[in-house]
Amino acid sequence: MNTRRYFLRHCVAGGGAVALGGLLAACGGGGDGTAPVTPPATSGGGNNGSASNTDNWRMPDEAEAHKATWMAYGASSAIWTRTQVPQVQLALARIANAIAAYEPVNMLVRQDELASARQLLDARVTLIPAELDDLWMRDTGPVFVRKPGGERAGVKFNFNGWGNKQQFGKDGRVADLVCASTQVPLLSTRLVLEGGGLEVDGKGTAIITESCVLNSNRNPGWSKAECEAELRRLLGIRKVIWLPGIMNKDITDGHTDFYARFVRPGVVAAHRDMDPDSYDYALTRRHLDILRTATDADNQPLQIVVVDGPGRIRPGNNPNTFAAGYINYYATRGAIFIPEFGDAQADARAKAQYAELYPGRAIVQINIDPIAAGGGGIHCTTQQEIA
Repeated sequence: MNTRRYFLRHCVAGGGAVALGGLLAACGGGGDGTAPVTPPATSGGGNNGSASNTDNWRMPDEAEAHKATWMAYGASSAIWTRTQVPQVQLALARIANAIAAYEPVNMLVRQDELASARQLLDARVTLIPAELDDLWMRDTGPVFVRKPGGERAGVKFNFNGWGNKQQFGKDGRVADLVCASTQVPLLSTRLVLEGGGLEVDGKGTAIITESCVLNSNRNPGWSKAECEAELRRLLGIRKVIWLPGIMNKDITDGHTDFYARFVRPGVVAAHRDMDPDSYDYALTRRHLDILRTATDADNQPLQIVVVDGPGRIRPGNNPNTFAAGYINYYATRGAIFIPEFGDAQADARAKAQYAELYPGRAIVQINIDPIAAGGGGIHCTTQQEIA
């Protein structure tokens, strides 16, 4: 699937049943950026002051305990088509309501959409008024970290619209708002990245795509060593496994969370594209080769579990703009939330794989077609607040 969503608005074409083997690695929409691409000045802690920049911060594995999940009811008609917006909001509600059965969910909502959000969302979902550009909380929200003694902080990674590809003035302040609401300070950095580009095992190992973080549209002049040193300071990362990723094929420049995810320390679920015509076909195999020979921060080999995408998607969805893959899932202590795409065999296979990977946790499948049509998945719409 030689998709070019980087050059497209969120448009869903009609049509019959569509064969699909490719993966669209993206967590955001089209549009124009407005700010310079150089890293912004060091940011402080909003309303709560700035956290100490000493070491010993750790970003936990996503599957560890959460205090809450954060989302954004932010679909915008400036980015999505007018007919897409209500369908996207329904899909966001399906995700939030499913998660709310297992843990608290906080939803950022524009003031003029509070009433409609309340109608769609479970009463257990807390609505928080906020100004928003779009809905991709994984990328705009803070990355929560913790010290051994329990002190928490949030890292604001200076969201710049995926390298100035989309308007981000309001979304650029989401991390400040969330940290103010949770009453945790911000850690300062000049590094620019998004949560979707960062995958960690909670024990000091990270998987990151070079195409995203080592990109001049985010971090001009930064070396691998400089990025690794900053991630060690902020997140406790002792080793980065670098995947090449791919630039300019989607708005994110190839986020990690559509390619590889830590299930737990030592175990990685990795996407394999089955469409020979897709740019991801060779790339995902290259990623698998790298991961199969990689070791973690403790020099231990990784167990790689290959997760193939669906062979078909539901009629009415355009395969050239549709993010079809099971890797972009969200993990909580009680349940794992994965998409389903209408390919009964592939959907069932993915559910069985995750049931084996996460024994004792419910595997909840959700129809997220409107969000996948915009190039994202369940993981893209969520951000965990660690306990």
